[in-house]
Amino acid sequence: MAGTALTGTSVAGLMAELAALEDPRAREVNEKHGDDHGVNLSKLRAVAKRLKTQQELALELWDTGDTAARLLALLICRPKAFGRDELDGMLRAARTPKVHDWLVNYVVKKNPNAEELRLAWFADPDPVVASAGWALTSERVVKQPEGLDIPGLLDVIEAEMKGAPDRLQWAMNTCLAHIGIAHAGQRDRAVSIGERLEVLKDYPTSPGCTSPFAPSWIAEMVRRQHEN
Repeated sequence: MAGTALTGTSVAGLMAELAALEDPRAREVNEKHGDDHGVNLSKLRAVAKRLKTQQELALELWDTGDTAARLLALLICRPKAFGRDELDGMLRAARTPKVHDWLVNYVVKKNPNAEELRLAWFADPDPVVASAGWALTSERVVKQPEGLDIPGLLDVIEAEMKGAPDRLQWAMNTCLAHIGIAHAGQRDRAVSIGERLEVLKDYPTSPGCTSPFAPSWIAEMVRRQHEN
């Protein structure tokens, strides 16, 4: 992934600006979640808003390998400009959770190669790559379920989620919850799987927030749907 920064905006200058925004306390919190940056994300978004869309600059920021710079790159890039192989390489290089999450949600989901990448990543032997395939599958479960084998997805979740590595397990659990929320005909089975596997049952949840434990998550979102 290579490019040339636009005249008047240097990568070096932006790296210095990001370094100045570093907050040791934010880094300490982020590192507990596997991320290695200490830039407040609201301040990062303010920088991106000032820069607007600059694809070539985004390419150079990504190539630095710095997490904060890559997050900024994902905010100012042009999602549809990337090729399939380019996105595949970027995902495999995105090892920190926040970069991985933003790449999938802000870029890949808006790219015309999203479905092809979903299919390729879904069964990838690398669990972090596979988690991206599951995240894209959750998107389809909610927005474009036609053609998906929902019972088949539940079969895989039932068989593999309990023993899956953390990030893959989280993505599979999210898909399980979305199936239960969006597909009433599969809701009882989704809840049953969640109750039996007990994945994330004891996950600490702040007051007022919805638990990621699938049965609780499904129940709360269905309740809200009925209220509306």
